[in-house]
Amino acid sequence: MKLRFTKMQGAGNDFVVLDATRAPIELSPEQYRHLGDRRYGVGADQILMIEPGDTPGIDFRYRIFNGGSGDEVEHCGNGARCFMRYVRDHGLSDQRTLRVRTVNNVLELRLQDDDRVTVDMNAPVFELARVPFDAAGLREREVSGFALWPLDVGGARVELAVLSMGNPHAVQIVADVDAAPVATQGPLIERHPRFPHGVNAGYLQVEDRGHVRLRVFERGAGETLACGTGACAAVVAGIRLGLLDARVDVETRGGRLTIEWPGGTGGDNAHVLMTGPAETVYEGEIDL
Repeated sequence: MKLRFTKMQGAGNDFVVLDATRAPIELSPEQYRHLGDRRYGVGADQILMIEPGDTPGIDFRYRIFNGGSGDEVEHCGNGARCFMRYVRDHGLSDQRTLRVRTVNNVLELRLQDDDRVTVDMNAPVFELARVPFDAAGLREREVSGFALWPLDVGGARVELAVLSMGNPHAVQIVADVDAAPVATQGPLIERHPRFPHGVNAGYLQVEDRGHVRLRVFERGAGETLACGTGACAAVVAGIRLGLLDARVDVETRGGRLTIEWPGGTGGDNAHVLMTGPAETVYEGEIDL
């Protein structure tokens, strides 16, 4: 089959976007992996599918498939910004605010006057069973009332802030993100048996209360240039640990994201807002 696609990127996190608003597109995990393959396909961290809204008040369905595994996943914040940009650029909607349904959530996307996109990422989840994370037999260390969990990883003991942004995250504070063992330790955390569904492993360096640097080893994709949910999880963890203010600029290897969360003043149920760029790289057609 011949398949039209659009290649997009948000802060270096790259995507293949498929428009299924006019006719359904059914692909196998093997075909999604082929699209994500950087040598034999198009190359992408995730494959994004745009489908018509299925319930009142929902403008579109937003489906996300991992470019490495071909599996459908729960969330991708950088992809959500590209979703909004695509819908506007291709005339699918002229609204500046959209509500889209993912596999497990509803997101609100807003196009800003400077053409950046803000995504309402919903509230973080701290209940370990919902991440999910198996803490049986572990003793946490509390900092400012927030738990850091010890984990033995490749012969080293690390302390992790564990939470979900619609997908699971394990964040650790590091002194120098450039020297962090992301390539070697990241996959061990990603597949650690304490995380039955796997986890995104984040490495957070705090520069001051409003600026951080971040690297993320993404579940199923490896280290990416940016991870939107990872940036949200890292900032939320930093705020809960008393290290960050409510508005933080996150420098990733692909660019800057701005994360806002009122945290203690707004309560843990306050929604996280993420703002950043989204750009089209090119459009094309591929045989699958």
